Amino acid sequence: MCPAIVSISAKSGTGKTTLVVKLIAELKQRGYKVGAIKHHAHNFTMDCEGKDSWRFTQAGADTMMITSQDKLAIIKQNPDQQEPPVLESIERYFGDMDIVITEGFKKNKFPKIEVHRKECGDKLLYRDDAYDPTLIAVASDSKLQVDVPVFDLNDAKTICDFIENSFLKS
Repeated sequence: MCPAIVSISAKSGTGKTTLVVKLIAELKQRGYKVGAIKHHAHNFTMDCEGKDSWRFTQAGADTMMITSQDKLAIIKQNPDQQEPPVLESIERYFGDMDIVITEGFKKNKFPKIEVHRKECGDKLLYRDDAYDPTLIAVASDSKLQVDVPVFDLNDAKTICDFIENSFLKS
């Protein structure tokens, strides 16, 4: 069985990882089994203090995976030297999770919450330059007029309420 999947996407430097860590911790507190997958475009090192993968596991992720074209990790070498499709990774490694939060897969077809900071520009990735129907919400530090719910970027509890009501409660 495939778990619920929610992607946190944004421009670089907007606070995606900070939000993912808060969402993992809040979902864990609510009793869910949470997986996290971070896309990494280059070679990477796992579990160094302060790195995103370390932060995810410190937040309580039951399964932690990072993928790139060179490696995939739960730490496992990737002999194909090509990044596997994210859905294939989720189906293979996260079947026992209630939810998987992905970070950095900007072009996937999963439900997306875009992180937006006013200081990083006014445009949204999934509404201003191109319309992406998979955008389900925006987490922002400013008021926005958009056709999906906009949440306070620092209010992980309300964002988790939205995720829980949309994907985890039948």
